[in-house]
Amino acid sequence: MLQRISTIAFHVYREAVRARILYGLAALALGSALYSIAIGAFTLGSAPRVVSDLGAATISFFAILVAIFVAGSSLYRELEQKTIFPILARPIGRGEYLVGKYLGTVLTLLVFIAFDAAFVLAIVALMAGRSPWLVLPVAVAPPLVLGLLAWKRPRLATVLPAPIALVTLAATAALARIAPDEQRVVLGMAALALLEVGVVAAVATLFASFSSPFLSVVFTFGVFVVGRSADTLAKLSARTFGSTVHNLGLALSKIVPNLQVYVPPRPLLTGEAATESLSTHLLQAAGQTVAWAVLLLIASALLFRRRDFA
Repeated sequence: MLQRISTIAFHVYREAVRARILYGLAALALGSALYSIAIGAFTLGSAPRVVSDLGAATISFFAILVAIFVAGSSLYRELEQKTIFPILARPIGRGEYLVGKYLGTVLTLLVFIAFDAAFVLAIVALMAGRSPWLVLPVAVAPPLVLGLLAWKRPRLATVLPAPIALVTLAATAALARIAPDEQRVVLGMAALALLEVGVVAAVATLFASFSSPFLSVVFTFGVFVVGRSADTLAKLSARTFGSTVHNLGLALSKIVPNLQVYVPPRPLLTGEAATESLSTHLLQAAGQTVAWAVLLLIASALLFRRRDFA
């Protein structure tokens, strides 16, 4: 079973890293990170903080977009191209197929987030005083290597992004130690972004199991918006908004995953919070991600088994 799931996951990952929309969103994410340099230039001695805060926000935002579009359209693409039929004709269950697609999406997002976080950390290192001759080769070499591989060895270009992304992230994190607080913010938000997209990708998989790509994207984005507002919805005043709105907001906050867990305040990320440590928060967030992912994938498998492809 594990071999069948891993094969599907790698196939999804290989197809996703070839998608043009992924490269477009990656370019937008990198452009947003570069824009933070211009904003940081107008601050007095706070440029690394501005870069880390804006960079962390872009990592989370664009990772969510990738999760919604990749998970929401991957299954439909298989149906449209009719490649799903020879796959399901083999001894593989529909539930295994969905789990493999989900894990392939998460692997794609891991690569995306690692590259984005590495780029932000490289900018933080530059703004904190590292030599450009030390930072630029580390930040520029990986895209050049991947571009050369895509030209010379297309097969390797779909396999190597994951290890290259992780090595680049480790290297830029080491360079960013000159600004420890900003390093913790970027790395902490990158980890939380990966956990958050684990939930969002599971939600998109659920909707994709019975709906069209457009509706899957719309429904998933709606769940994301409500999830990011869960705490606010739970605290709507009955006196101000009425009992109906209050009860509706409370119900939504209980039903939809609380995604505000993945965007904690800055003091928690830098280790300055007195009530909770970052490691404890990450463990709790990871537990929530696993619980929701398992629940949503079970529901997806049950719905997908009833789906008629005729």
